[in-house]
Amino acid sequence: MSDVAAGVAEAGVPPARLPERLTLDVAASTLVHLQQGLAGAPAGEFVLDASSLHEFDSSAVAVLLELRRESQRQGRALRLVNGPARLRDLIALYGVAELLPA
Repeated sequence: MSDVAAGVAEAGVPPARLPERLTLDVAASTLVHLQQGLAGAPAGEFVLDASSLHEFDSSAVAVLLELRRESQRQGRALRLVNGPARLRDLIALYGVAELLPA
């Protein structure tokens, strides 16, 4: 676990984790799972650990944006940690790096 994720876990709230694969065919079910995690998480910042994510496409960005919208509806912040370089590049390519800092 990275220092960022470890620091969150030490605070008593382990980060939610993205799966190893987040492509179009699993995007909807992944979003539902993450929304359920958000709904069940304690109040405050929702931390999402992307260190396990290895196979993904633009659907991953769409899922993250929708999860961010849901977080905001609940008055919470979404923080993405340990995002792989390719994910950060894809987020930048779509022009949403300010919305999804990774």
